[in-house]
Amino acid sequence: MNAPQTTQTVTATSVARSRAVERLVQGQATSDGAGVKLTRVLTNNLQRRLDPFLMLDAFRNENPEDYMGGFPDHPHRGFETVTYMLAGRMRHHDNAGNEGLLGPGGAQWMTAGSGLIHSELPEQEDGLMEGFQLWVNLPAKNKMIAPFYRDIPTEHIPEFAVEGDVKVRVIAGASHDVEGAVTRPDTEPLYIDVHLPAGGRFAQQLPVGHNAFIYTYRGEASVGGKAVPDRHMAILANDGGDGVVIEASVPTRVILIAGKPLNEPIAQYGPFVMNTAEQIQQTLQDYHDGKFDRVTVQALAG
Repeated sequence: MNAPQTTQTVTATSVARSRAVERLVQGQATSDGAGVKLTRVLTNNLQRRLDPFLMLDAFRNENPEDYMGGFPDHPHRGFETVTYMLAGRMRHHDNAGNEGLLGPGGAQWMTAGSGLIHSELPEQEDGLMEGFQLWVNLPAKNKMIAPFYRDIPTEHIPEFAVEGDVKVRVIAGASHDVEGAVTRPDTEPLYIDVHLPAGGRFAQQLPVGHNAFIYTYRGEASVGGKAVPDRHMAILANDGGDGVVIEASVPTRVILIAGKPLNEPIAQYGPFVMNTAEQIQQTLQDYHDGKFDRVTVQALAG
C-alpha cells in the first residue's frame, strides 16, 4: 500500500533519441453501457500493434444525459481494466458485494481474471464527467486467476515535477525513479499523466521493444515536430529510440502509456478476452451456467 505522497521535484531524464510518431489516430465517437457517450481511441484493429493494450476509451461529458445511465451489471474475463477519473464521481459494485467510489484524480485497477460481474454508475446528477478506461491483456497463464481490484484515491497517486513546471502523475510503472501506485508483472505497464505548460518539455525513457502511445486530452502536444492535437492518439514507432520527448507550445495534458507485448493469440468476444475460440465458447458456457455469479472478488485497499 502506498502512503499519500506530496509532489516532489526531480531532475529531468535524458533521452538520447526520441521515438517518432508512427501515425495519428482520431478516436471514434460511440456509446457503451446504458448509452454513455465516449470516444473509443484504441480499437480492435490496433490490438496487435499495441499489445498488451486492448482498448482505450476516453469520456468527457458535461451533459448528464450523456453519462447518467452509466454501465450497469456486465461481466469480464481474461484481462485487466484501469479506470482513471479526471472529473466526476463513479460508484462501482461487484457480484461479491464489494463497492467503492472513484473521485476526481482517483483510479481503479481491476483484474477480471477468471470472471466477475460489476457495475460502474455515476454518482452525480450534473457537472463534468471525464476520464479514461484502459484494457490491459493478461498472459495466458494468468487469465483464470482469482479476480481482484484496488481503488486508488487521488492522494495515493505519486506526483512529481520537473524543471519547467511540468507535472507528472504516475498511475502505473515508474518514471524518473518515482514508483507509481501500481506495478504489474508480465506486461510491465507504464501509465503517466503529464501536464505541460506553454513551452514545456518532458522526456521519458522507454524500454526498447515496448509498445507505446500518447493521447492528448488538452491542448496540443508535439513529438519530433509532429503535432498531436486534442483528442488524438499518437502511436510511437518501435524505431530503436530509447524514449520519447513531448513538447507543448500551449498548456497541454497527455497520458503516456507503454507496456511489454505478450505476443500471444487474442480471441475476444465483447467483454471476454482469451487466447482461443474454444476458450471463448467455454467462457460463454460458464457465464450461461451462472459460474460468474458465484465468484469471490478480493478488494484491496488503496
